[in-house]
Amino acid sequence: MKTLVCLTLAVSALASPALSFAQLAPSPLTRAQVRAELVRLEQAGYSPSADNAYYPVDIQAAEAKIASQDSQQLASSSVGGSAQKGSTQAGARAHAAPVRSVYAGH
Repeated sequence: MKTLVCLTLAVSALASPALSFAQLAPSPLTRAQVRAELVRLEQAGYSPSADNAYYPVDIQAAEAKIASQDSQQLASSSVGGSAQKGSTQAGARAHAAPVRSVYAGH
């Protein structure tokens, strides 16, 4: 009985750090989220089925285009009205969140 208790305590002590690290991982994307991101990339000019000799360049260009669209949309919808050059407004400008790639974490 004493051996069983010691073995149980040893296993739980070794397993607890591994389980605590599992909570730090980002939540996985759903299939619908990945599909929606792929549709946005295709609308931005990326073609995954094309014979691509310039693969990293064209997907990065599409992601940059989406990021600029998101930042423009965020700037126009933020508090204080439209963002115009040369104008001053109270408060801080909102920053866009970075675009997460379809292939992030793989």
